[in-house]
Amino acid sequence: MANANTNNTEAEHVSFDSEAAHVISSAVECHGDDDDVGALHDVVKGLPSHAVKDLLSVGVCTRCILRLFGIRGNIYSISAISPSILNSVIGEQRHDEDISSNSKESEFEEVLCALCLGILQFTYCDNKEIPVKKGSASDMAVAISELVKQEGYQIDSFSLEVSVPPIILENENSVRLYMKRKYGTEPWFQGGPFSQSISAKDALKFSLAKPLETLLDCKSGISNFRIRLTFSHKASKVVQSVAVSKQGCKRIKTGNSVDSLDDSVAGDIKCSDLADATVERSFDGLQDNESSECFKFPLQKVNDACHLVLLCQRTPIYFGGRYLKYSRNVSQTRWIIDDERMGEASVEEIIGSNIQPLCQGDNYKFHAAGREDIDVRMLGSGRPFLVEVQNARRIPSEAFVREIETNINNLENKLVGVKNLKVVGIEGWTMMREGEAEKQKQYAALVWISHPLEDVDLDSISSLKDMKILQGTPIRVLHRRSPLQREKIIHWLEPYHYDEN
Repeated sequence: MANANTNNTEAEHVSFDSEAAHVISSAVECHGDDDDVGALHDVVKGLPSHAVKDLLSVGVCTRCILRLFGIRGNIYSISAISPSILNSVIGEQRHDEDISSNSKESEFEEVLCALCLGILQFTYCDNKEIPVKKGSASDMAVAISELVKQEGYQIDSFSLEVSVPPIILENENSVRLYMKRKYGTEPWFQGGPFSQSISAKDALKFSLAKPLETLLDCKSGISNFRIRLTFSHKASKVVQSVAVSKQGCKRIKTGNSVDSLDDSVAGDIKCSDLADATVERSFDGLQDNESSECFKFPLQKVNDACHLVLLCQRTPIYFGGRYLKYSRNVSQTRWIIDDERMGEASVEEIIGSNIQPLCQGDNYKFHAAGREDIDVRMLGSGRPFLVEVQNARRIPSEAFVREIETNINNLENKLVGVKNLKVVGIEGWTMMREGEAEKQKQYAALVWISHPLEDVDLDSISSLKDMKILQGTPIRVLHRRSPLQREKIIHWLEPYHYDEN
């Protein structure tokens, strides 16, 4: 365990293991805002001072030092974290250095961390490539919360997501290898503190979660509303990796995982997540690889901060129900041929245009369990459908859903109606699949024949049961479907005379 009373001369005998990191992290969680500095002081006293000074000397920032030793909790959001705090606790700051300490600290703060590239110093470049430096985690949280409020989101919780450049993982492994080579025989290192270290993205989450919870007045955790910070750096276009094989060093090309989030936000997020996971897997098992050809130390000086893309996004909200189509001139989806609209409207547009604006979403997608021709009405119980609203700002309540249903059913043209409208989750897709699997459909048709039918003819038609027929591909869909003969079954027929008068 880390001994809080150990002085500098005894530093090399300090035993700092994973249990010590857990105890220190727990102690941090117990402190309130008034004694944050005291909590930080207690944490730093438990660290091996000579190793801390060594990391500071090679350009590692304070928060990176804490995470390398596996320290967790809200300590990362403390604004008092600075090299001077570390120096004062470990005895680096002597009385005769007090005069120049302020200038030295200022000089140090202007240098970007060689490990996290300034991310945990809250320094980055914005969309206009203008350098931005926030004074603390709270200042950065204010900027994030202002974006959330500016976009008009209604939220009851949020999920904080962070993506960092692959070069940071490479730097971390270089530092681990350096520390192992230099301090591997000392008792505190053999306790395994570096095996319990936390990632830069988790440290940033620790820094921002608490102030964001206060500013947004809700808790962080698993949520359908995501705040995503995507950091990229030009040094990460090509990162080095060590393959655990005879081939030795390899280069992994990662490209710019998130250069633009305008065209397809969800797709870019998935690509970024995949890139992160791929690089992290590439570095799995490298901590014990001691090939000096693959990891260079000391770390290169960082001159440029990471580029930050800040994105707020709500996962899609699904409205499910059944639609009725009363008109024979309404298609199911928007139908344009040679820049000419087919039909006077579509079910998709009528329903979607009444849902999206009230939800304040970016756009919507319409899904239905099957489809009918433009000149065929949909009556009876209706056809199951889903409307997927993307990035909605407003959280729909029951009263809100009833308002939407009433608005659609009270439209003047009476082209389309809805019933059983509600917000659905995964069960909505189950409903859709069940609707598509319903092979039995009931049709009503008006038939003209060349000669009159007698009652015996009607009885003969009614006696037909489960009659198999071959249905050819309709001419209207030959441009997108193969010309095949598909077997169908007519289960029953019920003919009757229709009097035109």
